[in-house]
This record gives sequence, structure tokens and C-alpha cells, in this order.
Amino acid sequence: MVVFMEMVSMLVGSILLIICVLVGVAFLTLLERKVLGYIQIRKGPNKVGFVGLPQPFADAISLFTKESVNPSVSNYFLYYFSPVVSLFLALLGWMIYPFITVLFSFNLGLLFFLACTSMGVYSVMIAGWSSNSNYALLGGLRAVSQTISYEVSLALILLSFVFLVEGYSLMSFLSYQGYVWFLFLTFPLMLAWFASCLAETNRTPFDFAEGESELVSGFNVEYSSGGFALIFLAEYASILFMSMLFCLLFLGADIMSFMFFIKLAGLSFLFIWVRGTLPRFRYDSLMYLAWKSYLPLSLNFLFFFMGMKILFYSIIV
Repeated sequence: MVVFMEMVSMLVGSILLIICVLVGVAFLTLLERKVLGYIQIRKGPNKVGFVGLPQPFADAISLFTKESVNPSVSNYFLYYFSPVVSLFLALLGWMIYPFITVLFSFNLGLLFFLACTSMGVYSVMIAGWSSNSNYALLGGLRAVSQTISYEVSLALILLSFVFLVEGYSLMSFLSYQGYVWFLFLTFPLMLAWFASCLAETNRTPFDFAEGESELVSGFNVEYSSGGFALIFLAEYASILFMSMLFCLLFLGADIMSFMFFIKLAGLSFLFIWVRGTLPRFRYDSLMYLAWKSYLPLSLNFLFFFMGMKILFYSIIV
């Protein structure tokens, strides 16, 4: 009976978490349109309801009620399900959120995160390939190569933290940052992590997957109505997730305080601010940045933390 109640509480908690994430995604899109509007000296959406607050729900109804047009030469099964898998993986990553209550407590949370983000590459690749469109295929190839390149630096930065906190559990970050945030100890890593997050979520200035001028919207060019909405939701769920993970790793990880959610909203705002400020990179510059700048930086920090741990244990012994 106790096991059954635990299973029910985990299921209910997961559903509540997913609902909260989807509502957060809805209002993140509104925040983005408002912030970009004010950056460009205009109002943004303000006609639907009170100051435009119901605008995300109007957009969702508009997208999901439109007729879905499918290319006649596409691989229909894969074409139809890749956006669903994309959103599923984006929401599955949220399961590593470190609940202090009886819900989930992953001892290998960081590994689970890496597994989910690596699987996300397949949904992009299949979406581009199954459309049977050359534009979509090119956009998919570029998005996949970009994501894989920056996953390497993300994994190495996470390995540095594994040596620092001696574990893969996100609960460790709560206790280790009781007196000082990791932001102050690993400032260069923080900058590399933020830039890698921008690249991982296909955001400006790394939005080659959506380079309208040369790729007509990239791998999702053939998607409309519900399929496009699911890809859109997956991208914004990933932005919120990366903001949450950034706060856990670098900004104190005090998940029980209201200040944690203020930090999370501030990080999401930073994603939008970067979009309104910076132009798009050149593609070769993007690849050079990953392999010639962030890879050596993260490797050096990894060796530094390994050396510090070995030195610390040798002094103790």
C-alpha cells in the first residue's frame, strides 16, 4: 500500500510539474514578445484581454486549430512523431528537478540530463530528413552538428562539477553552495556554460537552425499548425530548463526560496535580451568557438579540478 501511494504521489507530482512548465513556457513566449517589443521601441501584444495576458493561449488555440499540411513525399510516420518526441524529451529532462519531498531524487541527475539532451539531436535530425525537403535536410544537418559540438563543452563543464561536488546528484549543489556560489569560483566556466546553452537551444546568436535568409526556417520548414507548435514548445521548455540548471549550478541552488524563481526568470530574460541585441554568427565562427575556445577552456578547468581534488586527498592522507 505504501509503495502504491508513493507511485501515485510521483505520478501526480510529475503531471503537476509538467503543467507548471507548460504554463511557464506560455508566459515566456509573452515575455519574449513584450521585451523584444520594448527593445524595438514598440508595445508588443497588448490587444487580447488585459494588457495582452491571454495572448499565449490565443496563439495556442490558433496554432492547434489550423489545418495541418503534410508533404506528399514525406516519410509520414517519422514526420508526424518527431515533434512529439522532441517535446517529450524536453519535458522528460525536467524530471531531474531536485525535489526535497518524496517525489524524485536522482542520484545520477547530471547523467540523465546529458542523455536527454543527446537524444534531442535525433528528433531534429529525423524532422529534417523525414520531410523529404532539401531545405529541411540542410537545416537539420546544421542544427545537429551545432548541437553535438556544444554538447561536448557542456559535458566537460559538468564533469568539472562532478569532481567539485563528488557526485552526479543535483541535491549536492544545495549543500555545497551554502556559503559561496559556484559563480564566484568558476566565473569563466559560467560564461562558457551560458554561451553553450544558447547554442544548445538554437537561440540567437547561434540560431542557424532558423536562418530565414538562407535556410527558410531550417529543419522545421515543412511543419505547420500542431507540429510547429510542438517544436516551438520544446524549444522554450529547453530554455526554461537551461535557466533552471544554470541557477542550480552557479547561483546558489536554494530551490525552496522564492529568490530561486526570481533568478530563473532573470536568466530567461537574459536569453531574450541576447536575442534582441546580438546579430547572428557566421557558421565557421560558431564551430571555431566550440572546438578552439570552449573545448580547451573546459578541459583545462577539468584538469584543474582533478588536480585540486588529488592534492586535497593527498594532504588529508
